Parts: sequence; structure tokens; C-alpha cells
Amino acid sequence: MSFNTFGRLFRFTTWGESHGPAIGCVVDGVPPRLPLAEADIQRLLDRRRPGQSKFTTQRQEPDQVRILSGVFEGQTTGHPILLVIENVDARSKDYSEIARQFRPGHADLTYWLKYGIRDYRGGGRASARETAARVAAGAVARAILAASLGASVSIRAALVQIGPHRINRDNWDWDAVEDNPFFCPDRQAAQMWEGYLMGVRKAGSSVGAVVEVVAEGVPPGLGAPTYGKLDADLAAAFMGINAVKAVEIGAGFAAAELSGEENADEMRMGEAGRVQFLQNSAGGILGGISTGQPIVARFAVKPTSSILSPVRSVNRDGEEIEVTTKGRHDPCVGIRAVPVAEAMMAAVLADHLLMARAQTPDAPGAPILPRP
Repeated sequence: MSFNTFGRLFRFTTWGESHGPAIGCVVDGVPPRLPLAEADIQRLLDRRRPGQSKFTTQRQEPDQVRILSGVFEGQTTGHPILLVIENVDARSKDYSEIARQFRPGHADLTYWLKYGIRDYRGGGRASARETAARVAAGAVARAILAASLGASVSIRAALVQIGPHRINRDNWDWDAVEDNPFFCPDRQAAQMWEGYLMGVRKAGSSVGAVVEVVAEGVPPGLGAPTYGKLDADLAAAFMGINAVKAVEIGAGFAAAELSGEENADEMRMGEAGRVQFLQNSAGGILGGISTGQPIVARFAVKPTSSILSPVRSVNRDGEEIEVTTKGRHDPCVGIRAVPVAEAMMAAVLADHLLMARAQTPDAPGAPILPRP
């Protein structure tokens, strides 16, 4: 098993390395006759693209996507969709000194122990560059969601913490997310983060971050007990993103501090005979199945392991050494994880949407893709 494929019915396989000629993905399981164009994918890739601010890596990649199959006359055909993104600004020579070294915090050692070979150029397959392919696949997933749910569904993510500095949730404004280089929903926090992160960058260091992703307009009934839980699949999707070390759904770890009364999502009858929840500690998922409330998840991204300060390590000859990483790196890789979070949320929801259509097409509230 190579484990390069994600999903059950909506599936995508990513390929390529950070400093190879290209990266990309093959997306399969997409229903036919859905509108899809390169511009739909490019819009989302542009949000993840490196080199757009002084707070991300200065590697200049246009991330221009090409659709090579699976789309004809602006519509999906029902066959595999091949997406290609060329690498145009790789500087492999920056990594020649670490060819025989294992960088602390990176996957260098584990890749070597598992495969006996590793692509040391920018981390190879372990590089965050791979996430561009996930964003492209997520754009296809959004096409599936839009065809079934229309404009009622939205998937948005934001950076809610950098290092020890959290946003003030009373200042939350989704419109602010696209107005600053951090995807931050709190304009005041974004201003403070600029000075803080500039100091981190000048010191040659790095910090972690927390990303929050919210999906609204998701119908009830997605997910299945016991081994197809929606929240379990979301947790796996987010943990599979490079540098992510923790995931929580809804109240998450804070639920451990609550009483049963405080954590209970009480219910009343609302309009049109629909059940209305009085709060959302569960993050929109109960028993592994969506409730119809907003699905809320957060994940923590560790500090970028590539730093200028010398750190102790070993090399392939078993010698104890000091490693100083050169090249272009993010002082906070969590910033560019925001569009990746949206993509993985979309991929999981599209996968479960197709499974719900297959298993329970006539269930109350079951989403069904429109047919011609």
C-alpha cells in the first residue's frame, strides 16, 4: 500500500515532489455534467500560492493548473480528472549540504529508515508543496457540493492563533479574512501579528498556529457509525496535512472542562418543524453524523522545522553534527494551511455526500445530486 490516495467514493491521488518538474493529482468518482473550469481551481490555488507576502516563503511559484482529462466543453465527464501544476522556481542547490544530514523536526530520518532513499531537495514528497494538489482536488469537491447543495453551503477557514497570540472572538469578521496576509478574522489581532511575526522572521526562527474551519449549510445525515464517522474522517483529513499535530471538533479539548449541563446541545422545535439546537458544543456532528448545524473544527500547526539557528542532529554516517537549514521557508507555515483546511473539509464532505446518496437516497433530509 502506497497511501497516496484519499477518500472512498470521491477519491484523489496526489503525486510529485517539491523540486520535481511538476506536482498534481488524479481526481476520480466525480459525477458527470458538473460545470468545472481551470479558473474555478486557479482561484483557490492563488490563495495558497507562496511568495505573496513577507510572512511566507519567497519561493515564486505561479501554481498555474492545467486540466488534462475528465472535463469536456466545460463539464465533467465522469472519468478521472488529471490536474497538473508545474514547479518553476525550485532551487535544489540550497539543499545540497543536507543530502546526508537528518534535520530535526523533519521527516528526513523516518523516510530514510522506511525507504532507504529520500529526496532531500526541499523535503521531496514530505514538503508542504504537496498541499497545492490537495487544494486543486478540493476545488473539484466544491463543484460536487455546489451541484447538490447550491449556494446554501459555504466552507471558510481562518487563522485564529499565531504562537501564543489568539484572536478576540468578539472581533470576528469573515470579511477581514481576505484583507490581511494572515487570513485573520480579527483586524486588530492581524495588526499585532505583523510586528510579532516580523521579529520571528528576522531572528531566523518560526512559530506555530491554529486554523479554524467552518462549513455551513451542510445537511443532516452525512456520516455513518461506527467506522465511517464524519468527525473521524475530518480528523484524519486534517491530521494528514503537513505539520499538523492536533485536531479538535466543536468544543474539542475544552469539553473536558465543562459539566454535562454546559456541554449539552439542548434542542427545541424551530420553524417549519425543524429541530433547533441552542448551542453547538458538538461542532455539528453527533454520533459521527452531521446535525445540520455548522461543522466547526480546529487544528494546530507546529512551527516550521527549517530554522537558521544551528540545532543538534546526526548524519547518515552516524556522526553527531549541527544542522543549519538554508533556503526559503515560512516563519509560520500555518498561514498557508488555511486554504488547505478548506480543501480537505470540502473533500470529506463531498465524499460523504456521495456515500449518503448511495446508501440512503430517500432518507429525510438526504442530499441528492440533481439529475438531467
